[in-house]
Amino acid sequence: MFVVIDNYDSFTYNLVQILGRFEKDLLVVRNDQTSVEEIAAMEPEGILISPGPSTPASAGISVPLIRALGPAVPILGVCLGHQCIGEAFGGQVVQAPEPVHGKTWEVLHDGKGVFAGLPEPLVAVRYHSLVVERAGLPSDLLVTAWTRDGLVMGLRHRRYPVEGVQFHPESMLTQAGEKLLANFLDLARKKAKNRCEEVETC
Repeated sequence: MFVVIDNYDSFTYNLVQILGRFEKDLLVVRNDQTSVEEIAAMEPEGILISPGPSTPASAGISVPLIRALGPAVPILGVCLGHQCIGEAFGGQVVQAPEPVHGKTWEVLHDGKGVFAGLPEPLVAVRYHSLVVERAGLPSDLLVTAWTRDGLVMGLRHRRYPVEGVQFHPESMLTQAGEKLLANFLDLARKKAKNRCEEVETC
């Protein structure tokens, strides 16, 4: 099962619709209507932290959930979810040089993780006024995607199965967004399979 944490965003169900093309066992839970303990008890294969209109501090269980389950459970954060990953592991979320709402942008990336097999540069849609600050980023977090002027558009934890993207893969104008989400599901399933083989269960 995959869990989607809904940060009260109109884009959440666009993400769910795309995920549903590749995975039928999806549970959507709002960020203030569950707990870290309840999510942990579900033993999800993966967790997606959705976009949202607020800040990481106002995103319900999103940040504590990433801290608690990130070491073991694959997590993908989108927009606000990406910012929550930055904050969860010691990064700073700051005002972007300028707010960007519904504009396409060229995004460069490392071609690994959720970016495997995606075009580079990638044309992606941005809707945000906050960014994870690149300067002083904790050593555990690797910048995986960026704009030509250096803004962080993607993060990956160096030791945990956690990734974030600042842009919106669910947008029709984002190039290969469906592939990015499918990559996340595949990575999560592979980790779950390996975990099962290690303990000889499942």
